[in-house]
Amino acid sequence: MNPRNSFFLLCCTALLFFFSSCGENTNNTSTAADADSTANNAGTTTASTIVTSPETIMTVIHKVADFAKWKASFEAHDSMKLASGIHNYVIGRGVDDSNTLLVATKVDDIDKAKAFMKDPGLKAAMKQGGVIGTPSVMTLTTEVYQDTATLSPGITRSLTTFTVKDWDAWKKVFESHRQTRLDNGITDRVYGYDVDDNHKVSLVVAVNDTAKARAFWTSDLLKQQRAESGVTSQPQRFLFRVVQRY
Repeated sequence: MNPRNSFFLLCCTALLFFFSSCGENTNNTSTAADADSTANNAGTTTASTIVTSPETIMTVIHKVADFAKWKASFEAHDSMKLASGIHNYVIGRGVDDSNTLLVATKVDDIDKAKAFMKDPGLKAAMKQGGVIGTPSVMTLTTEVYQDTATLSPGITRSLTTFTVKDWDAWKKVFESHRQTRLDNGITDRVYGYDVDDNHKVSLVVAVNDTAKARAFWTSDLLKQQRAESGVTSQPQRFLFRVVQRY
C-alpha cells in the first residue's frame, strides 16, 4: 500500500474514534445531570398536611369543677366510649376560663354516637366527673377539611359555629378568602357541617396573631365576607388551647 494512503487511512480512523468517544462522554454527562436533577426534585417533595376525606367528629363544650378530677373520670370511661365506636381525640381548655373544656372525639358510627349522646349512663358519668350544668355545645359534625400540620405548643384555637343559606355556596366563598385570613393571623384548621343539617357550620382556626385576629373578627371586611357567603346567624366563638391529644 502506498505510504501516503496508509497515513491518510490512519488519520481518518483516529478522528472517527475521537468523535465517537466525545459523543459517548456527552451522553453520560447528560444522564448523570438528569439523575441528579431527579434526585434533587424528589428530595424537596413534601407530603400535604391537608385531609379532605370526610370524618365524623363529636364535639362537646362544658364546664367542670376540677379539671384533674374530670380528666381522670373521662379516661376511666374509655370502654364505654369504645363500645359505641367513639375514640378520644382532643381536649382543649378555654382561654377565658380554663375549667370550660372542649372535648373532641372521633366517631365510627353515627347512629351509635347519637344513641350514646342520649344514654343516661353518659349523664351519670359526666356528673361523676364534676361536669357543671348542661353542655353548651354537643354536636356531631362531618368534617370535610382538616389541616394536620403540627402547631407550636400553646397556640390559641377558635371554634366558631353559625348557620348558612347554602353549604356549597358558603364553602366556595369561604375558601376564596383564605389568604385574607392568613394576612390577619388566622389559619384554617378544620371545618364541616352538622351530620343532620349542612346549614349548620363548624369552623376551627389557629390564631397566630391574636391582635390581628380580634380586629378582623370585628371588621367590616369580615361582615362583608359573611354576607357574601350567606351566613345567616351571629357566629358563636369559643377560644381554647389544646392540652391533650390522643
